[in-house]
Amino acid sequence: MVGLSGGVDSSVAAALLLEQGHEVVGATMKLWGGSGDSGCCSVGDVEDARRVATRLGIDHHVFNFSEEFEKAVVTPYAEAHALGRTPNPCIECNRHLKFRRFLDRALRLGFDAVATGHHARVAKDTFGSPRLLRGRDVQKDQSYVLSMLTVRELDRVLFPVGELTKIEVRARAASLKLPTAEKPDSQEVCFVASGSGQGPRRQFLAERIELHQGSLVERATGAVVGTVPAVELVTVGQRRGLGFFSPGRRYALAVDPASATVVVGPEADLLIESVELTARTWVKDPLPLGALVLAQASAHGRTRPVMLTETGVSYTQGPDRRIAPGQTVALYVGDEVVGSGTAA
Repeated sequence: MVGLSGGVDSSVAAALLLEQGHEVVGATMKLWGGSGDSGCCSVGDVEDARRVATRLGIDHHVFNFSEEFEKAVVTPYAEAHALGRTPNPCIECNRHLKFRRFLDRALRLGFDAVATGHHARVAKDTFGSPRLLRGRDVQKDQSYVLSMLTVRELDRVLFPVGELTKIEVRARAASLKLPTAEKPDSQEVCFVASGSGQGPRRQFLAERIELHQGSLVERATGAVVGTVPAVELVTVGQRRGLGFFSPGRRYALAVDPASATVVVGPEADLLIESVELTARTWVKDPLPLGALVLAQASAHGRTRPVMLTETGVSYTQGPDRRIAPGQTVALYVGDEVVGSGTAA
């Protein structure tokens, strides 16, 4: 069963599996029907997926998982902002919907495996266990948002486009005359309306949580140096959009909705020696304390050499910038994902 999202990557994934001789059925998850209804899994994407299935000559189904999506992704997203944290809704969607609910549905229906259009790779180690690797296209690699997967899921998952670059994917789609060949990549959180600035996110959150005007407090002096319209919209590490002027650049160092304050200071005050990680997962077996790995804290962020500790990781090349609480930290050995955790 191929998860047809309505994008070019999943369309080509289905086509490649057909070429390889697999029996393929397409299925689209209907996750969101609210006012945002943009990005992946919108009404338009369902129709695009149906057109691709027709072009490929395969059956197509739509699974309505909107209730589970609201419970596992949307509500926690709003609740995280209310606590001053910066959530990863795409990772939680992968965790709870695409590689749990969808996979379980496929197995109950008698399918051997599921496939998606993610730019990542699965390989086998010498013992036959699956390994999760970066996609061949470095610019489009999506292993970060899959870093919470384990061997349980990877044993039943295929990523057919993981060996291709995005240019090659679009060329293959064009040669097959797939209706998604020129469709732009989705960039937005699918349940927040597209638009510039914080307006759409502010409007979405205002319908779900109470937003509070907050004070900007200089860390060094304790002086109030400005205000922000909504503390809940500020992210640790943020510089732009704080709405005040100072002799030097100032960054959000801490966000406390309970007291409606954002502590600000120079970039040097963002530097820390270690990161506490909660909700830690391992693709296979836990690595031992003291193991040296690479940490990545955003979808296409840089990696940082770290050492595993009892509570998380410590930087091995001197202090580094604070990671916003709530962000997923993916752990790599070379190009292989070995686990992940959430910055406390």
